[in-house]
Amino acid sequence: MKRKKIKVMVVDDSAVVRQVVSSVLKTDSEIEVCGAVADPLFAMTRMRMQWPDVIVLDIEMPRMDGISFLKKIMAERPTPVVICSTLTEQGAETTMQAISAGAVEIITKPKVGLKGFLHDSAKVLIGAVKAASKANLKPIQIASVKASSLKVKPKLSADTILAAGKNSTLKTTEQVVAIGTSTGGTQALELVLKALPRLSPGIVIVQHMPEKFTAAFSERLDSLCEISVKEARHKMRVLPGQALIAPGGKHMLLKRSGAQYYVEVIDGPLVSRHRPSVDVLFRSVAQSAGANALGIIMTGMGDDGVKGMLEMRQAGALTLAQDEASCVVYGMPREAVNRGAVERSLPLVEVPQAILDYSQ
Repeated sequence: MKRKKIKVMVVDDSAVVRQVVSSVLKTDSEIEVCGAVADPLFAMTRMRMQWPDVIVLDIEMPRMDGISFLKKIMAERPTPVVICSTLTEQGAETTMQAISAGAVEIITKPKVGLKGFLHDSAKVLIGAVKAASKANLKPIQIASVKASSLKVKPKLSADTILAAGKNSTLKTTEQVVAIGTSTGGTQALELVLKALPRLSPGIVIVQHMPEKFTAAFSERLDSLCEISVKEARHKMRVLPGQALIAPGGKHMLLKRSGAQYYVEVIDGPLVSRHRPSVDVLFRSVAQSAGANALGIIMTGMGDDGVKGMLEMRQAGALTLAQDEASCVVYGMPREAVNRGAVERSLPLVEVPQAILDYSQ
């Protein structure tokens, strides 16, 4: 039986972007570009004839902006949306509004060198569309009510950043929570962190997100949460009542000095096809915190974090996974469960309580 192709609509006021994105997507046999239009009004006319499985959407457009269009789609007929946004501070802030409105992935585009950039990033673009096509949008709506495969070169492992070694067996009074997530993780993290009281254990997070966007994401969460949420900086201490989010384009490792924890933010190659990588963070947590840690793997495509979480569990850490029903994409948690890295799976809405129970 012939496999159904993923129908994608590209909405961008730049003819160059429409042409380049469409040509990149058409290189994949599993994707069909069903339309490429200049603005949301044209898109809505085309969508009445054929509704796409995924929309690749620009934010700043004439006649109707991308966020207004996104909100309209999510209200009328929820559809996975990949935001194609300019890599600027202002663009990052606006993109956070799109994520809040229900977009599931972010692809960045520079102001110059667009054609070469997008062709260089073809795997990322195609991967984002495929991840979005598998998105379960129902949990996004539930969360908002209750809480307000590519053939590519072999993946590098965490060995390229941090050699496997002896894990920590020292029990201390300082506890740390490590969270790894990808597609759908922005909404999931918002639900979890907003529910936590100020007296919560220190948290370190890897959310797959491009450079510059993590700063805006951290600032947005900080404004919504009782706990402090910051983009991590090199040598920053891990403190109770604070969550540190790995910067886009950098790896983050947990380190210990005596009974205290801090993070190292470093450069390095892609690990498990990502930078930051959940595998890198989780391995460092296994080595530096061991049984003093709680590891949580949440919604996302692929298997980044699976090996690291298994190492955490083997080091005595408690390991949890978001369950399938509440995941936007049940990829990373599924792989972790299948590898025996997870002690228990639970719905997203139960994750905040699990963090508090762990720290008591």
